[in-house]
Amino acid sequence: MRTLVIIFWRIFYPLVALAAAPFWMLKMLRRDGWGSGLLERIGIYRREVEFERIGAVYIHAVSVGEVLLALKVITEWRKETGDHFVLVPTTATGMAVARDKSPKDVRVIYAPLDFGFLIRRVMKRLEPRVVVMVESEIWPNLIYETHRLGIPIGLMNARLSPRSGRRLKKFQSLVSPFLELLDYVGVPEKEDLVRWQSIGVREKAAVLTGNVKFDPSGSVLPEKRSEFSAMLEQFPKRPVAMAISTFPGEEEYLDDVFRELGYQSVIVPRHAERRTEVAEALDGNVILRSQFQQPLGSESFVIDSTGELRDWTAHADVVVIGKSFFEEGGQNPSEAILAEVPVICGPNMSNFEPLVTELKEAGGICMVSSREELVSTLRKIPMGQVQRARVVLEKHNGAMGRTISLFLGGKTAATN
Repeated sequence: MRTLVIIFWRIFYPLVALAAAPFWMLKMLRRDGWGSGLLERIGIYRREVEFERIGAVYIHAVSVGEVLLALKVITEWRKETGDHFVLVPTTATGMAVARDKSPKDVRVIYAPLDFGFLIRRVMKRLEPRVVVMVESEIWPNLIYETHRLGIPIGLMNARLSPRSGRRLKKFQSLVSPFLELLDYVGVPEKEDLVRWQSIGVREKAAVLTGNVKFDPSGSVLPEKRSEFSAMLEQFPKRPVAMAISTFPGEEEYLDDVFRELGYQSVIVPRHAERRTEVAEALDGNVILRSQFQQPLGSESFVIDSTGELRDWTAHADVVVIGKSFFEEGGQNPSEAILAEVPVICGPNMSNFEPLVTELKEAGGICMVSSREELVSTLRKIPMGQVQRARVVLEKHNGAMGRTISLFLGGKTAATN
């Protein structure tokens, strides 16, 4: 069965890649991807093969969020072992952050396209001792060829939402032949453990580690930067309401409420390249972080940068989570909580369940379903919300260490 699925994938994937190529090239252009080493995606490198350092921990991280999480893991992993690392993003924005923030001795390359011959070429070039895929990434040839070469491979922080679990269940005959090959699957919640095993992950491979994203002990805490403070101080002195990781429609909706209530409006769109679209949605009355100039006083502040969100949250008096009002899924509330800032979200936070439900039940987050509720909550944020939220995150304490232990061969499960 696995052979038939591989044959199908090797026919299907090139067709999809070819059809998507024009859109992919346009996205690369919009995200400044050209000239960033894209030939690495087809296995062509500037460094000669004899100068490659073999035996690394190979970490596949798709975009910015996964790269930042991978960098946290690399920092802690290096404290325990003498391992060296290859960090492998897929997107241009992920690559930019990886190159900017990685330690100098971390090798950063683009992820090869998921063609069998390219995966074999890269694996034989680098000879990694283990391959770690960040979060719920299932790349058939990467898994299959790595397994064939005898290299251990697994998923870390592998959350599987009920919706994604149901979707994969429909295609179980296609995905289970690859999931059965995974050596390690570190999952954040008990529910994830059950879902992964139900679609093909071997029981002995799946381990409850807790969520590395929410691990207070393994996190680089948000902190105020003097550069950011200097910008905000040039606006009139008023409390800062920050809308983070926003999607179309949310910017003007939240900005209008912030202004009505006398907050300094700070908008952080999910994709920095939407800066012009966001500025137009706010009638051009904005200051862009990338083109900062002295505010006149009435402008909203748009943070059109990549990889800075964690520390921007430390400058807020309240954070409102994007992709939760007019889009579904939500965004990660943990960094704002770790910054000790109260958090408000819309009704659509399914991507961060069961955490959000636990936060709601503990009084650690305010979920609103209307403009009136948002206004009311911003007027009077419940006392003690931040402290209650931190208690909820404590259940993930130690997730970083358990995840590293898993990939080092010791399977230490969480107790929650």
